[in-house]
Amino acid sequence: MRGSIWDNSIMNLSDFHFELPEELIGQQAIEPRDSCRLLVVNRSNQSLTHHIFRDLIDLLDDRCVLVLNDTKVFPARLFGTKETGGKIEILLLKQTSTDTFECLVRGKTKDDQKINFDVSFFGTLHHVVISTDLPASKAGVEKSHSITFNLSGLDLIAKINELGKTPLPPYIHSDSKEAELREQYQTVYAREKGSAAAPTAGLHFTPEILNRLQNKGVQIEKLTLHVGLGTFKPVTEEQVATKTLHAESFTLSQDVAKRLNIAKKSGKRIIAVGTTSCRVLETLSDESGNLSGGAGETNIFIQPGYRFKFIDGMITNFHLPSTSLLMLVSALVSFPNSPASPAGGPIHFTNFYDSLMDQAYAEAIKNKYKFFSFGDAMLIV
Repeated sequence: MRGSIWDNSIMNLSDFHFELPEELIGQQAIEPRDSCRLLVVNRSNQSLTHHIFRDLIDLLDDRCVLVLNDTKVFPARLFGTKETGGKIEILLLKQTSTDTFECLVRGKTKDDQKINFDVSFFGTLHHVVISTDLPASKAGVEKSHSITFNLSGLDLIAKINELGKTPLPPYIHSDSKEAELREQYQTVYAREKGSAAAPTAGLHFTPEILNRLQNKGVQIEKLTLHVGLGTFKPVTEEQVATKTLHAESFTLSQDVAKRLNIAKKSGKRIIAVGTTSCRVLETLSDESGNLSGGAGETNIFIQPGYRFKFIDGMITNFHLPSTSLLMLVSALVSFPNSPASPAGGPIHFTNFYDSLMDQAYAEAIKNKYKFFSFGDAMLIV
């Protein structure tokens, strides 16, 4: 069935492991943004070619549509003190009411524990139970945390902006100052505040590149997906089996959906900038490839065997081993989403080591590309 997952495609996290030299993890933002390297993965002829990101101006034309995620990262890391004097780190993920956030906690906690952030600003931690969309036989609930502050509304947001720190991933140890990080870990087109992590594929764009692409006839559209728990929680084998992730909220306007449908039907190639844009487009597309506008949450978990319904290509970074993101890009370059191999048969996914994506990652490692959030980029066509 179009857009469905094969019933017999059982993935394992171990299928997506690879070894990465630690020195290839990008630790500093690439400057200028468009000077990063770009590995182009061509599914039609199975080729890999090396470029610089600003070469996009020559690689794309008026038959292409770029779909950007305009979510804006907020300073979601708060450092507080427990009443016992112990230190604690809170990562705010999603605002659930005017004074409460879903959060991750680093440090030992207990229910209804008060956390002080400054002399007039504090919050109370709660243990909550969240649904994981797993069957009851798989223990479909797990504990998480929320925090309720003594401020609300705009006063709360202002205090978070004052005290919060940029939520860099734990594998990045940047020596940039906070003011610099707030600019570096943000796309130039970010608009809708609400993400606890940047949609990193978009970090490479500059206003000049976007203007030159538009002047060349490349259509540029925007949607919003706020990055939250689905990105930070490690993937479990149960999630792989049930093909669901923790939900993240999105918005795609009816006007943008209409323009994208017109572009798609006219033969233009829809290129998602990042896995976040991809997940929204695939969530809102029906089995016939018609896109609907709307707002809601998506828990879609794209794995090899999934038939993409709307996108034709993607710009993405190089991802961590054994993650949902690596599974998604592996799906895009294997059957039923890639043409026949040069030898003539379909390119079925068996495991990462026998895939075109593994070839791409091996090529990137050999040529010392930088990986992860502050790393280099890939264009899949």
